[in-house]
Amino acid sequence: MTEIMRMPLDGGGALYVEVPERSAGTRRVSRTGEVIDASVESLQVALRPIGEAAAAALDVFRRSSPDEVELEFSVRLNAEAGAVIAKTCGEGHIQVRLAWRGGG
Repeated sequence: MTEIMRMPLDGGGALYVEVPERSAGTRRVSRTGEVIDASVESLQVALRPIGEAAAAALDVFRRSSPDEVELEFSVRLNAEAGAVIAKTCGEGHIQVRLAWRGGG
């Protein structure tokens, strides 16, 4: 069963995200028969470390001078930890694609 986590947005409003039941750090709040888990921070604050990780990874890969760099992060939202890189096959998931066109 999943529960719903409410993650506020810096500009107002909120994003509602399905999370697995008994997600670490959630707080139960009853609301018209649903369980809402209130996040401790905004979506922008939660995603900031993911953006910083992406910028750091881009810096490393751009040193190889590819024509294109593509990063794909699987991001999971958690009420206590905020945004975390999701697991795939037991490990964190970042997919990297570098392309060199050749010629010139």
